[in-house]
Amino acid sequence: MNWLLGLLLLVPIIATVLPLSRNSHWTVRMFDFPRLQIAFLSCFILLISWFFQQQSIIIHILQAANVLCLLYQIYKISAYSPWHPKQVLSDLSPDDERTISILNVNVLTPNHQADKVIALVQQYQPDLLLTLESDLWWEQQLQVLEKDYPYTVKVPLDNLYGMHLYSHLELSDTEIRYWVKEDIPSIVSKVVLRSGESMKIYCLHPEPPAPGESDVSTPRDAELLLAGKEIDQTDETVIVFGDLNDVAWSHTTRLFQKISGLLDPRVGRGLYNTFHAQYWFLRWPLDHMFVSNDFFIKNLQLLSNVGSDHFPVYAKFQYHPKAELLQPELTADEQDHADANETIAEAQPIQEVTKTKYD
Repeated sequence: MNWLLGLLLLVPIIATVLPLSRNSHWTVRMFDFPRLQIAFLSCFILLISWFFQQQSIIIHILQAANVLCLLYQIYKISAYSPWHPKQVLSDLSPDDERTISILNVNVLTPNHQADKVIALVQQYQPDLLLTLESDLWWEQQLQVLEKDYPYTVKVPLDNLYGMHLYSHLELSDTEIRYWVKEDIPSIVSKVVLRSGESMKIYCLHPEPPAPGESDVSTPRDAELLLAGKEIDQTDETVIVFGDLNDVAWSHTTRLFQKISGLLDPRVGRGLYNTFHAQYWFLRWPLDHMFVSNDFFIKNLQLLSNVGSDHFPVYAKFQYHPKAELLQPELTADEQDHADANETIAEAQPIQEVTKTKYD
């Protein structure tokens, strides 16, 4: 039985070692996602292995390697535990004219339970509502919201990359961007807070590395990093949100944070796994909200299932310029910028990023 035990012990080791490679193929990058699941698998196989008698020296080596893998996987997700210092501090003060709330919903195009999405919007009354994978059918169903959301940006597509933005707050300088591929949009806009101060939002939904999508993660990585580099060149207040098709602890997302300087409100609070809504044992955080360091957070929560494969995410932030003194932004070194430039060049993005003004 030693050979069978050896094969079992090899599985978590391979799943841990493969993503250390910079190989961008989906068969490698998919192991970035299930860090928690790999840790549980490693622990489970270690427990099983202790019941085997007369173990060889190779088995002992593989057991030791599994212990290291377990510790490494826990380390990779440890920032999203309650005992880790928070990147974005909490604000318990009453809402005011500098408060902004956001509801992010990947609706899943074939899902037709629009009533559940509308009910969530009516319950939480977010200032901004972003729907992802929304096509013309979803646009028609959500028209009922427009009486309360006078500012809208509509990009209905039937390729799983449509998106719609509904806003209580005034939008200006709104653009529909196509960073890397001509059929995968994003929305970039200024938002005017009730205080009259303006900020900038980036609504993103890059293509994932997966069968039937992209064979490699490069297009996704390049879109995130292109947005990050643009944010790095501005002093504006910024919030980035959407389905980034990447996990918070991946090399690319960490690099995006360092390039952009944005903070992750989940750090020190929890994983907030949004996908897959139907399978409790296969969940990880794909939907994100990143903010510049002049925001505190008032609320962050996953909401009830709306029939999609993603859970909706709701957040409420408090703009406070002096927060910068308490929350240092992340910084990138020369190697980080070199890595970002290399990834962007490899993706061969659209030479002149398509920017369509939206009125």
